[in-house]
Amino acid sequence: MAEPEKRVTTHRSRCFSKIKMFLCALTWAFVSKSLSGTYMNSMLTQIERQFDIPTSIVGFINGSFEIGNLLLIIFVSYFGTKLHRPIMIGVGCVVMGLGCFLISLPHFLMGRYEYETTISPANNLSSNSFLCSENRTQTLSPTHDPAECIEEIKSLMWIYVVVGNVIRGIGETPIMPLGISYIEDFAKSENSPLYIGILETGMIIGPLIGLLLGSFCANLYVDTGSVNTDDLTITPTDTRWVGAWWVGFLICAGVNILTSIPFFFFPKTLPKNEQEDDVDVPKSDKEEKCGEKAKEEKRGITKDFLPFMKSLGCNRIYMLFILVSVLQFNGFINSFTFMPKYLEQQYGKSTAEIVFLIGLYNLPPICVGYVIGGLIMKKFKITVKKAAYIAFCLSLTEYLISFFNFMMTCDNSPVAGLTISYEGIQQPLFVENKVLADCNTRCSCSTKTWDPVCGDNGLAYMSACLAGCEQSVGTGVNMVFQNCSCIWSSGNSSAVLGLCNKGPDCTIKLQYFLIMSLIGCFIYSLAAIPGYMVLLRCVKSEEKSLGIGLHAFCTRIFAGIPAPIYFGALIDRTCLHWGTLKCGEPGACRMYDINNFRRIYIGVPVALRGASYLPGFFILILMRKVQLPGEIDSPEVELTETKLTEKKSERLDVHRSPEGQNDGELKTKL
Repeated sequence: MAEPEKRVTTHRSRCFSKIKMFLCALTWAFVSKSLSGTYMNSMLTQIERQFDIPTSIVGFINGSFEIGNLLLIIFVSYFGTKLHRPIMIGVGCVVMGLGCFLISLPHFLMGRYEYETTISPANNLSSNSFLCSENRTQTLSPTHDPAECIEEIKSLMWIYVVVGNVIRGIGETPIMPLGISYIEDFAKSENSPLYIGILETGMIIGPLIGLLLGSFCANLYVDTGSVNTDDLTITPTDTRWVGAWWVGFLICAGVNILTSIPFFFFPKTLPKNEQEDDVDVPKSDKEEKCGEKAKEEKRGITKDFLPFMKSLGCNRIYMLFILVSVLQFNGFINSFTFMPKYLEQQYGKSTAEIVFLIGLYNLPPICVGYVIGGLIMKKFKITVKKAAYIAFCLSLTEYLISFFNFMMTCDNSPVAGLTISYEGIQQPLFVENKVLADCNTRCSCSTKTWDPVCGDNGLAYMSACLAGCEQSVGTGVNMVFQNCSCIWSSGNSSAVLGLCNKGPDCTIKLQYFLIMSLIGCFIYSLAAIPGYMVLLRCVKSEEKSLGIGLHAFCTRIFAGIPAPIYFGALIDRTCLHWGTLKCGEPGACRMYDINNFRRIYIGVPVALRGASYLPGFFILILMRKVQLPGEIDSPEVELTETKLTEKKSERLDVHRSPEGQNDGELKTKL
């Protein structure tokens, strides 16, 4: 008896180690896919400026990932369980790498980035043609060379980014549903919350690395190495600055392809817990069973699809959970996608600094919250119903805390002719005929070109010409403009390049905003694991993979795709000044009305998330009346069944007759 027991123990340890190895590989796949996604989000403002496109198109670029994911998510989730899941995950990682490479391709096909400016590097030192001059021809509506207009067709290369993002979405499709279903099928049920918590932690480590990479790349000039950065007249805080966004996508491509390698070496299935004792079954019998099982899977690969879909559609708790997820995701996608843009405009910081602060303040508490949530679920063996109450209460608490963000605000930057008059009187809306004033009408300035300067009176002007400046000294970002007729101050009426810095009070409010965001992220991440366990346990085990896929399908089609587009269009409505392309067409927005921007950025997610708590409340009511399918597999039910089995065996021992025992002994002797 010792030999078979030893073989069973060895077999179990091998299975346990394989599931752990698969967990490690899948966690790294979660890291790589979330690294690519977060880096993409952090570079959206750079892509917007590179191609001079409005925020609504940027939202479409961001949503194109979900379009690619949407194309295959349900079919992969259902049919993928019938195929070799680890190999499908590996192929998905390779496809993601190819998508990242395609996103970086426009940089190598386009020429050098030329930002909007009145100062030409060629006449930077010797000419003052961009300054106030009474003898210059009027330039309010300048003519353009047709050849330059043809060159601007290159800006359509953002389509490469869209296609690459769609391919990246296709590649990411099998990772989550097939990976989680693989673990759910072959891991012990009491370990499932901890394993999912580890996977969610991987989805936080990836964004942390992605944001650090984004901060580094955003601080590098897009054409670094091919231009002399000393000749630049813009800095990373300027809304015309474009960082080296393409570098990070090449790194993401390499990481995704390397991540795919381990998955090609995992088996299609692992022995389940109840089958682990059948180690002594002859090999021929095992092969026959496997062959019969494979034939059954092939026959049933499509016949169960519609019944499963019907069963999920009739599951009231599951459908309400999808509704809650759609509303919550609409709010979170909008907030996360445009957070760098909002913080840049609200607090006057560079993309590199904002991206770094987001990673520093938001991601570590989320990571800790996921792990603690998984450990609590495992340690206290929390039931699905209790998990639903915990998730609801924690999410509601975080939602109420988010209202404090309305208080962490700064005023618009004072730009003469846009947000304030030349006399320093508040002017919240852009008025075309007020861009010119008595002090600069003689200068023949362009009213469309955005090349701001900050006067020593604390006001900014759209260009040195509109500030009435007549002389300049210095080169590059150190250029100083003098004798500016529109600048009335006790000094020498001078100006420097760029918008005026916002005061120290604004920096303090940014710190408060980030601290409140830290607290909110930690509380919400505690609710994530209990909430996800409700999703996994409210459907039958055979419908689990399809249920996860359908949930992902609905959140993508009703949140992931439309949310960035309509939110970007709403943000575009708050633009005060659009950049100008060479042919006079509008480009990317250079300055927003920050008060309207704040109402949209904070108010819309608050409204969407607030509406989600009504169906969430109905879920709690239904769960009190209905027994969930997943409760049968819970640790407490398993423990109860074990105790009942032991009691039955004890009763059998008690009622076993002595005559039966003597008969058995007699038969043994004979």
